[in-house]
Amino acid sequence: MTEHIFGNLIYTYDAAAGEALGKRESHTPKIDAPAKVKLDEIFDIRVTVGPHPNLLEHSIRWIMVTLEEEGRAFNPIVLAKVSLTPNATQPEIVLKVKLQKGGVIHAVEYCNLHGLWSGKKEIKVQ
Repeated sequence: MTEHIFGNLIYTYDAAAGEALGKRESHTPKIDAPAKVKLDEIFDIRVTVGPHPNLLEHSIRWIMVTLEEEGRAFNPIVLAKVSLTPNATQPEIVLKVKLQKGGVIHAVEYCNLHGLWSGKKEIKVQ
């Protein structure tokens, strides 16, 4: 019997294989955020997906952004989960964030045809 692990259902740019290779550019979340921030400094995290269709039959339905915080016993911290409506929204979100500790920002998006895709970016707190 094959072990079913939820994490195995999430594609990443580097781990995509087979048919998923052709979907990497249009499905992997891109995270635009500074590499270093000051303690309690408010900064933007922008997550975009695409270019990607935004039709009822093929669209990005949600984006979730989490923080895998340095030294935290139980991760991740969910920063936001935004539901997107086909035809009316585009797969782009901006969050205003301030951190106490550095870590890795993870963005996961769900495409109704091509599943879950993840991107990440490390942020240091000075």
